[in-house]
Amino acid sequence: MGSMLVTGGSGFIGRNLCKSALHWGFDVAVITRDKKMARKILPTPVTLYSCLDEIAEGTQYDSLVNLAGESLASGRWTEIRKQKFYDSRIGFTDRLVNSFSEHLPPPKQVLSASAVGFYGHSSEALDENSGSSGGFSHYLCSSWEKSAKAFEALGSRVSFLRIGIVLGDGGALANMLPAFRLGLGGSLGNGRQYMSWIHLDDVIRAIHFCLKNEDISGAINLSAPNPVTNKEFSQALGKALGRPSAFTMPSWGARFIFGELADELLLGGQRVFPGVLLDRGFKFSFNTLEVALGSLFGKDTG
Repeated sequence: MGSMLVTGGSGFIGRNLCKSALHWGFDVAVITRDKKMARKILPTPVTLYSCLDEIAEGTQYDSLVNLAGESLASGRWTEIRKQKFYDSRIGFTDRLVNSFSEHLPPPKQVLSASAVGFYGHSSEALDENSGSSGGFSHYLCSSWEKSAKAFEALGSRVSFLRIGIVLGDGGALANMLPAFRLGLGGSLGNGRQYMSWIHLDDVIRAIHFCLKNEDISGAINLSAPNPVTNKEFSQALGKALGRPSAFTMPSWGARFIFGELADELLLGGQRVFPGVLLDRGFKFSFNTLEVALGSLFGKDTG
């Protein structure tokens, strides 16, 4: 399959991608800020670099998967943290483009992370051709995509992975589970905001699908075909855990605790459909939330 360079390779999606990519036959290299930690997490065959300058001049990578970015969900958003969100995405991607334009042959294909936050907040059905209602998340995602698009001028095929809420061992679920396991889980605000989710296994399979299909480029929604409301999600998660999910957090409470993060990530949402993947014949392993949660918690609730 060739060679793959992954940024953000020790993160929630990245570490699972690296393991799978080795099975697919890729030679895998990762850029990481913490080699010692990455060595513990990632399989031995993965080559580790602490910065772009460590990569020998002229090294050819067939694929670049750019997943690096500071977590948006790990605390209140301050102006300093928002700048970190920007620098760790757009600033880092700009540096990637510069490195490949100056001392590395450009990758044949680039898959660069984005998020369904690109679309802002809407209860209307959204596909890759839909516009956005704005907001900081849109600004962040659109800037990130614009930065990655610069690889096209180097001759790379570029795709923007607009990733939904990823369900797996870690990630968003890890933040939700403590409250739900105590029976304190439930909906946020009116619970009518949509959550566009996707099982981690389908994220990895979709990335492989995009790598193999050379006619795919541009925006690609990585979200399951059946988005749900926040209330529906809370009820399904409570059921999968065998716990009540009647607790609700009013909007003012979420804003008091989380600040701007509440409006951007918790109280607003988007109803996103994976138009490109479905049109190209990709088959989701986990089409419904009940089946996805059942696979993660060992219960067949579908």
